[in-house]
Amino acid sequence: MKVLQFFRTYMPSTCGGIEEAIRQICLATGRHGVEQRLLTLAPVERVQTLERPEARVIQVPLQWEPASCSMGLGTFAAYREQARWADLIHIHHPWPFADMVHLLSGVRKPVLLTYHSDIIRQRRLERLYAPLRHAFLSRVDRLIATSPDYLHSSPVLARYADKCQVIPLGLEPDSYQQPAAAVQAAVRQRYGEQFFLFVGVLRYYKGLHVLLEAARLTGLPVVIAGAGPEEQRLKQQALRLGLTNLVFAGWVSDEEKAALFSLCRAVVFPSCLRSEAFGVTLLEGQLYSRALISCDIGTGTSFVNRHGETGLVVPPNDAQALAAAMRQLQAEPQRAQAMGRAGRQRLAELFSGEQVGRAYTQVYTELLCAGG
Repeated sequence: MKVLQFFRTYMPSTCGGIEEAIRQICLATGRHGVEQRLLTLAPVERVQTLERPEARVIQVPLQWEPASCSMGLGTFAAYREQARWADLIHIHHPWPFADMVHLLSGVRKPVLLTYHSDIIRQRRLERLYAPLRHAFLSRVDRLIATSPDYLHSSPVLARYADKCQVIPLGLEPDSYQQPAAAVQAAVRQRYGEQFFLFVGVLRYYKGLHVLLEAARLTGLPVVIAGAGPEEQRLKQQALRLGLTNLVFAGWVSDEEKAALFSLCRAVVFPSCLRSEAFGVTLLEGQLYSRALISCDIGTGTSFVNRHGETGLVVPPNDAQALAAAMRQLQAEPQRAQAMGRAGRQRLAELFSGEQVGRAYTQVYTELLCAGG
């Protein structure tokens, strides 16, 4: 079975939650005999191919990014070419340009779409885009929501409920490398231990401005690992607040990230808008048996992190509540450890790579049989 994954960006050009989710899907279904290719856009001069463990990645030159919507004219020809190879196409949303590419390319293959998030920030453009989205989603054979919370709360998914199902994101523990002793020691020397850790792209909806205020209120050590468009604004805020207990680690390698997870007290994930549909970082925290702190925004974050069981859930945009949660886990280390163990168990039960592989392979098979 040959499947073409299609999304606007991918590793190594960018390393975010959706990219990791796609990597995990490819790895997990590969163990069930699925051959994967991934078509994406990248800052390259011509179409090029990368061989990665999870899939062959075809990169098309990125030309424009209006309202964060990646575009490139070469995508149309590349999509038609790769669709001829594939038995089935797996598209990841949101990416309006993908709708256009598929509709104009005349491709007649079964199409599966993983719906990662509603469009939140570009409200006016979203209204203009709605007719194109409807034309596209009407032709999609199956829509996958990543949590029951998002399926039940998304007005877009409600319109296509008859062809929706839930497959949570997942992680395969073997796909995460253990840090070498030298890397672990270097990270410990630089950042210490028992800090509160954020890992991710520094975007507007991550709620990091609230985390900085909570760091001021608590005085507890905080490490922010990642880069992104909000980085300079956040650093200016930290300077204004006079924060000496917070470190911006910037982009970190996979080994350094693993070391940070293994050394932290808890993972803090203060995303405050529905653009955060799931939170792969929360799964990574569970992989390393760490307690979680997240916000209740009506999406999959509260599906992953069960309040009082795997961590604490607080209201969004509430620095006082976030600070109180941090103080609680600081004052009760044994409870934090118990939550971390419960999270690791929840990962194994609901979010394992094996479950993701079986679920997607079954959907692929159903669509191919229906189309045949």
